[in-house]
Amino acid sequence: MTIAFIGQPISRIDGRQKVTGGATYAAEFHLPGLAYGAIVRSTVANGRIASIDTAAAEEAPGVIAVLTHRNAPRLAYRAHRGFVDPDIGERLHVLQHDRINHQGQPIALVIAETLEQANHAATLMRVTYALEAPTTDITRVAPVAPTRKQSDQSSETRRGDAERALSASEVKVDQTYVIPRENHNPIEMHATIANWDGDRLTMWDKTQWVHNTADEIAAVFGMPAQNIRVISPFVGGAFGSGLRTWPHVTLAALGARVAKRPVKVMLSRREMYYGVGYRPHTVQRVALGASRDGRLAAIVHDGYQETSTYEEYSEALLNPSRFLHSCPNVYTRHRLAPMHVHTPTYMRAPGEVSGIFALESAVDELAVALNIDAVELRLRNEPQQDEFKELPFSSRATRECYRLAAERFGWSRRIPKPRSMRDGRWLIGWGMASATYPMNYAPASAKARLLPDGTAEVMSAASDMGPGTWTSMTQVAAEALGLPIDRVKFTLGDTQLPKAPVHGGSLTMASVGSAVQAACHSARKDALARSGANDVTEAMRRLNQPVEASANVKPGKASQRFSMHAFGAVFVEVAVDPDLGETRVRRIAGAYGAGRIVNPKLARSQCIGGMIGGIGMALMEHSVVDARNGRIANANFAEYAVPVHADAPQVMDVIFVEERDRHVNPLGVKGIGEIAMVGVAPAITNAIFHATGKRIRELPVTPDKLL
Repeated sequence: MTIAFIGQPISRIDGRQKVTGGATYAAEFHLPGLAYGAIVRSTVANGRIASIDTAAAEEAPGVIAVLTHRNAPRLAYRAHRGFVDPDIGERLHVLQHDRINHQGQPIALVIAETLEQANHAATLMRVTYALEAPTTDITRVAPVAPTRKQSDQSSETRRGDAERALSASEVKVDQTYVIPRENHNPIEMHATIANWDGDRLTMWDKTQWVHNTADEIAAVFGMPAQNIRVISPFVGGAFGSGLRTWPHVTLAALGARVAKRPVKVMLSRREMYYGVGYRPHTVQRVALGASRDGRLAAIVHDGYQETSTYEEYSEALLNPSRFLHSCPNVYTRHRLAPMHVHTPTYMRAPGEVSGIFALESAVDELAVALNIDAVELRLRNEPQQDEFKELPFSSRATRECYRLAAERFGWSRRIPKPRSMRDGRWLIGWGMASATYPMNYAPASAKARLLPDGTAEVMSAASDMGPGTWTSMTQVAAEALGLPIDRVKFTLGDTQLPKAPVHGGSLTMASVGSAVQAACHSARKDALARSGANDVTEAMRRLNQPVEASANVKPGKASQRFSMHAFGAVFVEVAVDPDLGETRVRRIAGAYGAGRIVNPKLARSQCIGGMIGGIGMALMEHSVVDARNGRIANANFAEYAVPVHADAPQVMDVIFVEERDRHVNPLGVKGIGEIAMVGVAPAITNAIFHATGKRIRELPVTPDKLL
């Protein structure tokens, strides 16, 4: 008899460990003889190190070694580009030269017996620079086209003649939308412990991809990747910051080799702003043309973003504009602004969340200009297929998302005129936006082992930065094996386990989940066939020996026949104080067509987190960059505002539209982590316009912009 666990709201299996302190994070592992590393960072954005005096630091109490570009071992830095690394450029070669590329670049590592001794010695370093004029202000940079292979034309696309259609349109909107740099601020800061045993290296690292860490460090040190073990059982939030292998990981391994003992390097909150990437500053022009009955005739979406001078980080800023709404004439262009900053990286819903802010803000402006309801305008421009790829959608629940979320929210009671709805002295605004994110599916492996006592061990080198991978994978495994949840143990976060892809891009359940399901089906089938029993427990009793099966899965050719995306709709109510400019988000309703939902409790939690993240994007988050030297003026929790419990709406409705999509992957899932944040920011700013009559096109919407 099949036991159904997929689709059940099962509580987190690792929950007790986390609330009792039993979960061990990267910085919490302890090894005998552990030493501590403190990074010394540049205080300029461009130039060379003219002199570096380490004498006082070397003589400080407890100091074991001080490494700079003058005495650090030369490293191989062989070519390696994981899926998450920029295609163009070369990563920083840490402590290998005197060149300074950005503010906060590592220029030395102090290793000492205690963290306090290492930090103190780091303050004793004396460095002078041969300065060169830095480029750190995006408003003074001429954007350039990304360097691409000739076969890749995605940085600029055309369908029809958008500019001509725009010029001829009866109603037009043509505006610029700006999103400042936003920094990752997970609760757990990045940390790495490195320990050498001869030519073998073990690392305990905060990472979203253990095998990528092993591959990158192997390339840096010129050694076989199989000689490196990376362990990362728990990740305390990452949001993309743990995808790449950043310089501090190399420094931990380098320090441990020089000190001949294990070394821990942990970033401070301030260092997080200089060492693990960020959501790049973007500037986007969106121009829409339509007939008076609300039919889109033209979409022009031209955006650019900051990147470093040594790597080209480019994200999917314009992708949604190419297929989300039906339009015969579409032009998109994506450019880069190279600056003396460290390389940006993926941050929750990278590209889509930024591009959708501009697109859905412009669509709302068009709805106002046409005097057409915002939902109705989108329904009139609902495409029958992906007009960019000229492929049918594997499934698309946008209409149902609009309907269900609007009903739950009470959208029909909205009075369209701005400043027409009040609650006492508060101005009330209702706004909405569409959401989309691609279905990603990557090769993955898993192993299942059935034991004579009727329990099972299932494993894959996946990560869990918070969405509930431990739990959802156990659900998939238990259902595939026909065993109770408490008889299945899932293990992740170790390179000694079967390979898994990056834990990002909402692809973990689609990829690793499919591998887990396949491995468990194979093990169960084998056990039943060999034993002649009808259930696994009886089969294992009869066999009295382990049964093991492995599985490797990879995408088929369905992506060549279908366009695969999750879709959603977000509705928001805000209250704005007309005298103080304070904005409060009171309600959010989001409906999502995201394929099969493995665990609605965990998925709802993901959506709530995305909604709160969208509040931060819309109203609070903004890294203040000093244009003189690239220094982040608010690199701390006191001045970089993020939403707290008091900022969370009292009502957050999450609705999942039932979808049976047999094309996307064996489990039929699309992923929920990214789309949960997409569309929230424009829904909020659209609601602010409805409340106040003021259209704010540069985030965040702080009180000064409303007064």
